[in-house]
Amino acid sequence: MGSYIIRKLLYGIAVLWGVATLVFFLFNILPGDPAQMMLGQRADEASVNAIREELGLNQSLGKQYVDYLNDLVPVSFYDVSEGTQKLDKIGHYAKIATIGSTAVVLKAPYLRMSYQSKRKVSDILGEAFPNTLLLAAVSISIAMVLGLLIGILTAVFNTKFLNKLTLFITTIGMSLPSFFAAILMAWIFGFLLEHYTGLGMTGSLYTVDEYGRGEFLSLRNLILPALTLGMRPLAVVTELTRTSLLEAMSMDYVRTARAKGLKPFRVILRNALNPVVTAVSGWFASLLAGAVFVEYVFDWKGIGVVVVDALDKYDFPVIMGAVLLIAVMLIIVNIVVDIIYGFIDPRVRIS
Repeated sequence: MGSYIIRKLLYGIAVLWGVATLVFFLFNILPGDPAQMMLGQRADEASVNAIREELGLNQSLGKQYVDYLNDLVPVSFYDVSEGTQKLDKIGHYAKIATIGSTAVVLKAPYLRMSYQSKRKVSDILGEAFPNTLLLAAVSISIAMVLGLLIGILTAVFNTKFLNKLTLFITTIGMSLPSFFAAILMAWIFGFLLEHYTGLGMTGSLYTVDEYGRGEFLSLRNLILPALTLGMRPLAVVTELTRTSLLEAMSMDYVRTARAKGLKPFRVILRNALNPVVTAVSGWFASLLAGAVFVEYVFDWKGIGVVVVDALDKYDFPVIMGAVLLIAVMLIIVNIVVDIIYGFIDPRVRIS
């Protein structure tokens, strides 16, 4: 099992390097001068050139790529012969050694500075990501609990009416686009039925009172975006659970094992859980990456709103940082699921 986990971690590092490389070259071939965007169209050439030099944009593309990777890796090398300006921007770091004019430091990944707000990208994403993580976690929890429950009930009772009803509901859930579902949910439950539900069309996790005094936790604002975001994974989990259980219950070895006295949970669910676990992991990762429309419609202050705002302002470091953060979460989720998958089915580890 140890070698299996190490192999998955190495795969994850390789994928992350590939994503970082793709993101760097993609955003560096786009038209537009970041220095000009920061200063505005009326900026003089001397000021633009000074900003380009500060950002390292006057260097070759290869040198910029090496510097970008150097900022991302935990153990980095920085030239301090002309001062420690770059290290001062990074903030917290631990100097390991000094080789000539090069400082070897241990630090968190440095995602650079926002072109517009001049804040560290890590600080901007750090404020928004917990909201997205909470929204995705609640959404997938709703989908998993209800999906498993409905799927098990429809598989156990397996009537013609239940099968048709489940198929109808899951088809609607899988085919309804997130942005349309978000608008529909906000309009029905946040506008038409607001008097009965007490829910608003928009709102973030923390709100201020009418006089702007302090912040207050508003968990009710989480209900509509979480239900909206959980619709599609709920439909997938329900159909997968039902199909997997029906298939498992029809297997000869399952009937034989049950006849010998093994508990139904161990015999049936363990054989039917693999595709469900895979679906849940995939959907949780996609919810982290794909909550943009839902967050934007409900004005939920997460990564989606940050990305849309950064795209509107051509704030490339924020977009690049958000893509890398989402990639890291996708990789972590997939590694964890592969490990769980290995525990559920030992054949995965052997293969």
